[in-house]
Amino acid sequence: PASIDMSHWDEDVRYGPEIRGPFPCRPAVRPADFLTEFCSRELRIPYVKTRLLLVLSCVVLAVFLPSFPSVSAEDSRPNIIFILTDDQAPWALGLSGHPHAKTPHMDKLFKQGAYLTNSFTVTPVCSPSRASLVTSRFGSELGITDWIHPRSEVSLGLAPKTTTWMKLIQNSGYRTALIGKWHLGTEDRFHPSVFGYDHFTGFRSGGSTPIDPVLEVKGKNQKVEGLTPDILTQAAISWIHDVTVANDPKPFLLSLHFRAPHTRWLPVADEDLAPFKDIDPKIPNPDYPKLDVKRVKRMTREYLASVASVDRNLGRLMKELDELQLTGNTIVIFTSDHGYNMGHNGIWHKGNGHWVLTEPPPATENIPRNQRPNMYDHSIRVPTAVRWPRRVAAGTVIDEVVSNLDWFPTLLEMAGVDWSEQKQVRGRSMVNLLHGSRDKWSDHLFCQYSTHHQSRTHMRMYRTPEWKLIRDFRNEGRDELYDLKADPAEQKNLIGSGNKKAKWAREALGAAMLIRMREIDDPALKPAPEAASATPAGKKS
Repeated sequence: PASIDMSHWDEDVRYGPEIRGPFPCRPAVRPADFLTEFCSRELRIPYVKTRLLLVLSCVVLAVFLPSFPSVSAEDSRPNIIFILTDDQAPWALGLSGHPHAKTPHMDKLFKQGAYLTNSFTVTPVCSPSRASLVTSRFGSELGITDWIHPRSEVSLGLAPKTTTWMKLIQNSGYRTALIGKWHLGTEDRFHPSVFGYDHFTGFRSGGSTPIDPVLEVKGKNQKVEGLTPDILTQAAISWIHDVTVANDPKPFLLSLHFRAPHTRWLPVADEDLAPFKDIDPKIPNPDYPKLDVKRVKRMTREYLASVASVDRNLGRLMKELDELQLTGNTIVIFTSDHGYNMGHNGIWHKGNGHWVLTEPPPATENIPRNQRPNMYDHSIRVPTAVRWPRRVAAGTVIDEVVSNLDWFPTLLEMAGVDWSEQKQVRGRSMVNLLHGSRDKWSDHLFCQYSTHHQSRTHMRMYRTPEWKLIRDFRNEGRDELYDLKADPAEQKNLIGSGNKKAKWAREALGAAMLIRMREIDDPALKPAPEAASATPAGKKS
């Protein structure tokens, strides 16, 4: 215990090879000798009485220990709750300093563990982001490069034999469930149960409604009355209750994938809308040329209300964990599939962004008039927190760059599952980072997004903490270069600059980008045939 004075112990005190755990002892000391010395020196129990106490303790244990239930290795493994929101920007947190965001439960969770301030997705749209999250591979490697259209792409989904971290965790003895959005294929061969979930309540496609959703419940689609965030949270709570009441010693993995704050944002509960209903919100750049300020302010109010609906339900879930006495042995992870723009740089939405201007730029051959495909930080950065009781200190802030590719090795290490035989893991385990080790951690990031619905692009991005290069391998004249230190809002494109630093950054990041693309056999390096007809402008994922 920290309260015991150990100043008189020898200088060579360390974790001994014969006693495992956080107990200081001399090298190669026997457990009996260690306990005898501890009792005599720290608790002031005489030596002879200590020896007699040890003997009697051994007798009692030998008689009564067999009557106690055995504790397997599984019992000590943590439960895991992985919360994934949809379209949530990291700026939409009270903790981030936003003047209007009301997220007390998110703020509390972020403060109770590690707050990862530079967490990114490698593709800023639903399906490929989720595919990368569960496989630690890029969307182009999986054949999923844009959001999966539920009508025109019925046969598209995550290949059934693809290895996911959920499947490996399930195989290791965890009970598993997915509540909420899937969006990795609608056919039965792409069902969440194929990829490691024992239980599924939710919707396979990407679209749903904020109220009275049609959900798959016990294998059948049915309309469920109520607000969607409340319904999904109650389903998650009910499942946790079921596995807890079953008194099964196996740990559990719960993936709770909210639909919110994906548009359409309303309706929400009155209590979620009330703080925003009548405010005149501050917006990031009201002086942007031809910005539709009135529309941006309306959308900001509705978007923040939708975020608040998630926050309220997060509070419900955390309260249940406390009441069920599960908090101490449950890892809670909170993140989103990608970020969001709300008037930033004249657009709203994510990587397949839309201009929010009174007079949008004209259309080009592959990009309709209202579209602005992009790789802005607001599209790729996601809010991320990890609460891991007794393993990650409260108030931890991690500024190193991580991505959704990193969840595969991280979650497997957290669950004690060996992943060394997985040959195509693009991410890195964050466990050492969470524990305070910053050694040999690269802050470089490669991202990709090939749009084929609203627009047709092959965007590739390479980012360092100082510079960011974006190239569109399908459309000339769309390359971008930003000095992130001088211009974190990415407002001044330096791609054509004659500045020596900009020229060096363009060449260096371009070379690094090509190396990464060759490593994954990126199809953008090859001449691309004309894509199938694009989804009409105005249709969104």
